Amino acid sequence: MSNRYVFIYASVMVIIVAVVLSSAATLLRPLQERNMRIEKMQNILSTIEIPAPRAEALELFEQYITDTKVLNHLGEEIEGDAFEVDLRDENRKPFEERQLPLFIADVEGELYYIVPVRGNGLWGAIWGYLSFKGDLNTIAGANFDHASETPGLGAEIADPPFEQQFIGKRIFDDDGDFRSVRVVRGGAPADDPHAVDGISGGTITSNGVTAMLRDGLQVYKPYFEKQKTL
Repeated sequence: MSNRYVFIYASVMVIIVAVVLSSAATLLRPLQERNMRIEKMQNILSTIEIPAPRAEALELFEQYITDTKVLNHLGEEIEGDAFEVDLRDENRKPFEERQLPLFIADVEGELYYIVPVRGNGLWGAIWGYLSFKGDLNTIAGANFDHASETPGLGAEIADPPFEQQFIGKRIFDDDGDFRSVRVVRGGAPADDPHAVDGISGGTITSNGVTAMLRDGLQVYKPYFEKQKTL
């Protein structure tokens, strides 16, 4: 068998495999995008304690999410689709140019305001959603996830015991000043409404969550303050 034959055969096989993989990726993209949308709906609904099986997520999302908005840095509503706003892109923009998505839920007549946040952990991106009660101060629920944090350490930000600590915490103090919520290494004081316990062995991820919440929630301050005066 000549070297020329081997070279031609190998080249043809590489081309065939490349075409097959490219075609598979193209065919699977709509399914992947749908799955990502469904997961996003599930995560948003989880912050208001609405279990959403995959098959029912779209129906439940449309039932409970009664309004969506895209805001600018002044807290003013602008044109756009809140569901399509990607914080990966927005966080790279100057503050004045960012689009800020907001989801409003109605659960048995009680309104909740849900906002996304995104930041950096130890090994990669971390992100999540927080819902606020009608006072636009008290956290009603939280959902976090990560790209590649260490299992058993930083990855615990996505576990219910960590997320549930945020319920009832507040981002403004009694004087109306923005405080956010910090993750405290070694344990938060029990009476601190602006702190939760850190993750044992996950200091950098815990600090990342603190920074993510501070930076990600502060941009909604103008809108929250305007709503409180209505």
